[in-house]
Amino acid sequence: MSRKPKIERFNDHVLSKYQIYNSIFTTLPFDDISQTGALLPLFSQLCKDGFSKKHNPSQIVNSFFRKHKGFDTEEEQNDALFKFIQYIERQVVLFDAIEDSAFRIVNNMDGRGTMRNLREAANANNKQKELVEYLKRFKVRPVLTAHPTQFYPGSVLGIITDLDLAIQANDIHRIRKLLAQLGKTPFFKKEKPSPYDEAVSLIWYLQNVFYESASSIYNYINQNILEGDTIENEVIDLGFWPGGDRDGNPFVTTEITLNVANRLRRTILNNYYKDIRKLRRRLTFNKVVKPIIEIEHSLYNSVHSVSGKPKIGLEDLKNRLLDIRSIIVEEHRSLFVEELDDLINKIKLFGYHFATLDIRQDSRVHHNVFENVVKEAAKQLPKVFPKDFLKRSEGEQIEFLGTVKGKLDYEKLKDEMAQKTLGSIVAMRTIQKENGERACNRYIISNNQTALNVMETFAMIRLTGWNNASVDIVPLFETVPDLKVAHDVMRVLYTNKAYRKHVKQRGDKQTIMLGFSDGTKDGGYLMANWSIFKAKEELTKISREFGITVVFFDGRGGPPARGGGNTHQFYSSLGSTIENEEIQLTIQGQTISSNFGTTNSSQYNLEQLISSGIINAVFAGKEPALKAKDRETMNELSELSYQAYVDFKNHPKFLPYLEHMSTLKYYAKTNIGSRPAKRGKSAKLNFSDLRAIPFVGSWSQLKQNVPGFYGVGVALKHFEAKGEFDKVKSLYDNSAFFRTLIGNSMMSLTKSFFPLTEYMKKDPVYGDFWKLIYKEYTTTKSLLLKLTGYSELMENEAAGRASIQIREQIVLPLLTIQQYALRKVQEIEAKPSKTARDKKDLIIYEKMVTRSLFGNINASRNSA
Repeated sequence: MSRKPKIERFNDHVLSKYQIYNSIFTTLPFDDISQTGALLPLFSQLCKDGFSKKHNPSQIVNSFFRKHKGFDTEEEQNDALFKFIQYIERQVVLFDAIEDSAFRIVNNMDGRGTMRNLREAANANNKQKELVEYLKRFKVRPVLTAHPTQFYPGSVLGIITDLDLAIQANDIHRIRKLLAQLGKTPFFKKEKPSPYDEAVSLIWYLQNVFYESASSIYNYINQNILEGDTIENEVIDLGFWPGGDRDGNPFVTTEITLNVANRLRRTILNNYYKDIRKLRRRLTFNKVVKPIIEIEHSLYNSVHSVSGKPKIGLEDLKNRLLDIRSIIVEEHRSLFVEELDDLINKIKLFGYHFATLDIRQDSRVHHNVFENVVKEAAKQLPKVFPKDFLKRSEGEQIEFLGTVKGKLDYEKLKDEMAQKTLGSIVAMRTIQKENGERACNRYIISNNQTALNVMETFAMIRLTGWNNASVDIVPLFETVPDLKVAHDVMRVLYTNKAYRKHVKQRGDKQTIMLGFSDGTKDGGYLMANWSIFKAKEELTKISREFGITVVFFDGRGGPPARGGGNTHQFYSSLGSTIENEEIQLTIQGQTISSNFGTTNSSQYNLEQLISSGIINAVFAGKEPALKAKDRETMNELSELSYQAYVDFKNHPKFLPYLEHMSTLKYYAKTNIGSRPAKRGKSAKLNFSDLRAIPFVGSWSQLKQNVPGFYGVGVALKHFEAKGEFDKVKSLYDNSAFFRTLIGNSMMSLTKSFFPLTEYMKKDPVYGDFWKLIYKEYTTTKSLLLKLTGYSELMENEAAGRASIQIREQIVLPLLTIQQYALRKVQEIEAKPSKTARDKKDLIIYEKMVTRSLFGNINASRNSA
């Protein structure tokens, strides 16, 4: 490990290598990207100079074609712009691969937040026993989701992985061949993936990354922290949404859910088989050879059977390996016992399920389904529901639903959604029988607003004939109003006899999901995060009152604008008033590839997550995260920020601006995910129908990043104007939670670039609205610098800032082309009547906008 500062290691091993390998890339002859390597740097410099002179994107593009001959027709110019787009996409890939290859060098794998550092801290503070005790019950659960913020197809991910290895080895010949392959590999997906396709893509990460990184951490804990002690706790417990997440995705069927569970089982069995073959080469001793061969044959038959079902039980497999271990220890001086322990630990971690498949559906869908179920039950099970059930009060319905029992034939239900919903519950039971109880044991209710939403789900589970179901019902509170009443909802549930009995059967643990993405979209950056914090405090308090351990599951998104940002600092800053025996969070889109795309980055970030939870519980003391005066300041900041954001959201130009001036409507054309781009079917744009990903992504493409900072400046300015900025400074100095929020907001500001869209301030319709956004940007930036004492944004994270800056430089010409194409689209659409040529041009420029989305969002991978 180099002793140089992190920024110097970044410059030496990332920036310098990128300059070298990019120069090789520019000289490679690609059939479809001729001369691009020579022309793109010129265009890139012209973009940089043009924006500094306040030229608009159209002026910059037109100036380029005037200066460089050979592009005489509009068709030739457009062809050149498409080639630039293709090239920039690949430059981003190259930079990704170089960053991946240098990860271990740039990041100290034994430094702060790692398991080794945690062990040393425990020894230094005489906290070894507390650490071991906490590890007996503490878990982290990263949950991979199919939310589409990643534009790389599988073939490109494979090239990134191979480039990473070639760059580490400085194999110039192989690097040239891989760059040539990259130049010819298509990025654009002509057809939308199915939910099963999405699952297969993400299982690649389980199979090739998490399988090794998670077990390496668990091995280290066993060998270096427990020191002979044993724990039943897995510590790392993976989750999985593709194939089970039905929220807004009509393409997820019961068949797909079962197929995904089967694919997960086949994949983990295949991994075990590969490991047992490696062990067989080492364990060639008396009394060991025969049982190893028997296990190998059983796993081979399991992998290659038509059904894919195991030919050896999970407990039987564990016990046989433990018997072999005993022989090796007692008779063969523990030779290769660590390699055998590695497999035993993997089986403990991943079972036959690999990752827990969650089922999720929206409460509004459930409510409609449940009304249909009640009506259908009148025919199949006439004594289950009273005739006036649907007319009864909410309280009466909640109380009655705890008593519901029976078994509906769901396949006879006339309503298709009712069939699918009950079918998914039946599928959970089937998966548990085949893959084990851990394989599929959570039902998440999106947009949960009331206790009735939970009890309807509770009753539907029972109506499949599954009494005492081994299923956790997980309400997801998303919007700011829902977060404010979340503790009241849980009190109703905890006082319901049937539901309280169910929670007791589930180990007196209640998982509650809190959604950042829609919270930020709904209430703005500060209020969304503060509402989550306060909701967690209230939910912790009420759960402890009833003797229940609450487990929080955070839908943290990727970038700060979707509730993400620096995850590790966030969890280590929560204090004692929030339960934290488990850390659960969604990992989605480019955050999967950036933070968990290689074994090094995955191990590092998993260790950081584990460490953040343990530091908060074992080392941080019992003080609350915020003192009373600082809490008052935080409350006031959030309320001010919230009102500013709500006023902004209610501005008459808000939705029209997104619809006409951004790339919002083009997300559906990218074919990167199986879900529809919006929830409703209405042709008119409706804010509540907007999904968080295209909403946040559209601001990102504009380089305005509004959801990550809007309202923060207004709130800070209020305190400054009153002469009370010292209160905010006190909050910043005393609260790690607030410092984390400020740091993440700084990241959003750093990724903003208003010269790109400065031409909009002269627009007769949207000029004033653009100025409103820009004013809040400048206010927020100046006051954050004042608050932190920095001379530039992210001054304390020089390497992270440098990475962002290089990526922004790479995609600047791409964004220029995007804005150029958007302006062309607007010009054509403004014409009262369109010629045949206009219609043809419109298709071309809309395609140019769509294609330009890819590189920019991929370049934003360092967002969490």
